Amino acid sequence: MRMCVGCRQMKEKKSLIRVVRSPEGALSLDPTGKKPGRGAYVCREGECLTRAIRQRQLERQLQAEMTEEVAEGLRGELEALKERADE
Repeated sequence: MRMCVGCRQMKEKKSLIRVVRSPEGALSLDPTGKKPGRGAYVCREGECLTRAIRQRQLERQLQAEMTEEVAEGLRGELEALKERADE
C-alpha cells in the first residue's frame, strides 16, 4: 500500500504511478516503479497530479524544485500513458 500525494488516499502500489527524481535531479514519471532515485506516488488520474503540483507536495516529497515546464512535462507524460492504456 502506498499513499497518493495528491488525494492522500492509501491505494495498492499497482494502481498508482511513481514520480521519480533521478540522481541527476530530473523529474519524470516511472510507470514501472523501477527507476533509481527518490519517488512519490500519485493516482493515475490527472486531478491528483495537478493537486500534488499545486499544493507543492511533489516538491516536498522529492526534495526538488518544480518549475512550470517540469509540471507541464509530467502532465504530458501522464496523458501519453493514459492514451497508450486506452489503445
